[in-house]
Amino acid sequence: MSDLKSWMFDLNMTKTISVSTGNVVKWCASMKTCPVSTDQEVLYCIKAALVEWASRFQPDQAEVNGLPQHLVCNLVQDTERIGPNEREDIRISVKLFICRFDTAIVKEAVTRACVDLGVTQLDSVILAVAPLPGGQHPTLEDLKPYWKELEILVQDQKIASIGVSDLDQKMLEALCQHAQVPPSSNQVNLSSCCVIPPDLTAFANENNIQLLTHNDPPDILPVGSFQEALSTSLQDPHAHEWAPQWLLRYSAIIKHRGVIKSKGYMLHAVRQVE
Repeated sequence: MSDLKSWMFDLNMTKTISVSTGNVVKWCASMKTCPVSTDQEVLYCIKAALVEWASRFQPDQAEVNGLPQHLVCNLVQDTERIGPNEREDIRISVKLFICRFDTAIVKEAVTRACVDLGVTQLDSVILAVAPLPGGQHPTLEDLKPYWKELEILVQDQKIASIGVSDLDQKMLEALCQHAQVPPSSNQVNLSSCCVIPPDLTAFANENNIQLLTHNDPPDILPVGSFQEALSTSLQDPHAHEWAPQWLLRYSAIIKHRGVIKSKGYMLHAVRQVE
């Protein structure tokens, strides 16, 4: 990471922050020890991206009254974008983590990923909704509005296939009965379930749903962790006012070779107070 410049970034007038880390392989390559968990990787990469952006920031880039209302910290390089000649050889997989309940998040995040990566369609998007206040798991009623937004994006050919994360057999079956576009995959966290339940396996096989495994925590970027990252990277005195709204992880993989061309995170955060 580059050295942070000496000034503090007062985000008092800023309402939203968008961060694109660029290819995080370079962040991990610069570390003495790589993160051992996905939430550690997320936090490290967000910090690294903010510090790198700050090191390149020029004071004359700020508006007359300070930083803009909608601050964009984008480190995606032109070389990381997918060219039209190579698009058919690249599979772009995305996992969208919903941190705050707002259905507009889905289209916003997918559009952002397409623009930053230079593509018109994502090959797959997996939806992951954070636990409700109190730690309760989201219900089907909580998922329905987000699934509807994903279905619209499939119909608009912005996404080729859509999936879910951490649904048990009953909830997955209920979603399939409700959905116009059924899920093509369901991610199972093996840290909470050492063996995939037989009823889930049977239902997935019968309905052509791919079962995948993951090790993402339910809340991959807690509010406190993001505030700490903002405070240490930009030295913002108002860091305690911020919360992540959505986090997106993408992987661009070369088909038939399984080689990762690029991997990165995109984040959108909002101020919690006016």
